[in-house]
Amino acid sequence: MADVIKAGGTVASPERLSPFGWTWRLAEMALLFGLAPLVMMWLVHGERIPLLSDYIPAGTKIPIFVALLPVLFIAAFLLLIDPTFRLRDELRRGIRWRNALSIVLIFLVMGGAATWWVKSYHPAWFLEFPANRPDTYMRIMIGYPVFSVAAQELLYRSFFFHRYGPMFGSQVWLIVIVNGLLFGYAHIVMGSPFAIAATALGGLILAARYAVTRSFWAVFIEHTLWGWLIFTIGLGRYFFTGVSNL
Repeated sequence: MADVIKAGGTVASPERLSPFGWTWRLAEMALLFGLAPLVMMWLVHGERIPLLSDYIPAGTKIPIFVALLPVLFIAAFLLLIDPTFRLRDELRRGIRWRNALSIVLIFLVMGGAATWWVKSYHPAWFLEFPANRPDTYMRIMIGYPVFSVAAQELLYRSFFFHRYGPMFGSQVWLIVIVNGLLFGYAHIVMGSPFAIAATALGGLILAARYAVTRSFWAVFIEHTLWGWLIFTIGLGRYFFTGVSNL
C-alpha cells in the first residue's frame, strides 16, 4: 500500500476505496472544500458574521471566521472516528535538515522578490503596519500561528491528505494540485483576486511540502513565515480590506 497517500505518522489504510467509498469522499470533499467557502463568503459579506473577536484580544483580527468552525468540527469528528489516524503520531514527525534548508531557501528567494516588489512599486505600503500600528502588529505576529495557521494546516494538509489521499492512489502530483487550488479557492471570502492567486500558489508549495515530508510542523512553520512576511511588508491589505465587516 505504499502508493496510497496517507497523512504523516498515521496508520496505512488496509485497502483501497470501493467505488462507493470513492464517490462518497468526493461528495464530502465537494461539500467541505467547495460549498463551505461559498457559504462562508455569504455569511461574512451578506450576514456580516464576524471574526472570533470575542475569544481573542480586541483589534487582533485573526482571520478565523465563525463560519469556518463547522468545517473544522466535521473534520475533527471524521478523524476522531477514524482508527487509521493518530494525532500524536501526526504531531510527532519533525523536520529533517534538507527540508528545513528548502523552506529557508524558497522563503528567501520568493519572499525576497515579494519584498522587493512592494518596496519598489508600493513604497508607501512597506512596513506600514508595524510602523503605524505596532501593538496590533505584535498581537497578530503572536496570534496568527495559533489561531489561524494551525487550524488551516490541520484541515487542509493533515485532514485532507489523510481523508482523501486514497482517492488519488499513486498520483501524488494530482493531490498536490487539487489541494493547492482548493486552498486558494477557500480565500474567496477575502474578496481579492490577489489573495486567491497568492494563496493558491502558497497552497501548492505547502501541499508539495506535506506530500514530501508528511510533517505538520514543516507546513506549520512554512505557512507561518509567509503569513508574517505578508503582514510585515504591506500585503496584508489584500487579505483583510476585502472583507466588509473587518
